[in-house]
Amino acid sequence: MAAQVAADAPTPDRLTLGLLAGGRGSRLGGADKAWLERDGVPQVLRFARRFPGETGPVLVSANRDLQRYADAGLDTVPDRLDAGSGPLAGIEALAAACATEWLLTLPVDLYDVNDCLVRSLASGASDTGAVAEDDDGLQPLVALYRRDALRRELPAMLVAGDLAPRSLRQRLGLGRVRLPGVRFGNLNTPQDLAAARIRLP
Repeated sequence: MAAQVAADAPTPDRLTLGLLAGGRGSRLGGADKAWLERDGVPQVLRFARRFPGETGPVLVSANRDLQRYADAGLDTVPDRLDAGSGPLAGIEALAAACATEWLLTLPVDLYDVNDCLVRSLASGASDTGAVAEDDDGLQPLVALYRRDALRRELPAMLVAGDLAPRSLRQRLGLGRVRLPGVRFGNLNTPQDLAAARIRLP
């Protein structure tokens, strides 16, 4: 059955941008991917500024070097759960701190996202939100959520040990928004960095 499109799509004052930067960067020797620079701009700042006029507050899910974010004018939200909870721990922390009705999540290790991402997700959102699908497949961490739905469903998932972002999509009944011709890419390995012409610090 097709998801019912939300009648109250988010406007900037009702939408927080939540950047997922809490990973350990283990495949990059522990490098903090938030601060990898492409064309002289750290990833976290690139995405924090990516949608001017389309999103409101910016929160960063981060667990180390918090002063560095503060110095850059960014508000951070550390995980409140065990380190083994993965990206859902970051989403849980963002949802708890989010002061707006909607939350858009983006991992900082994406290469980039398309200009119309916010509008596309909003137009394809169910009452609880939407998740993006690029040419590489479903991207469960690139998602628009109704905050209260996250707060309602995430605790039970985490208690049950269900830590898969795809399970969160299914549990919430998020709309699935296909983005033909778009590839977000990612920066997970030294090979990915070489292809993107990014040097490890």
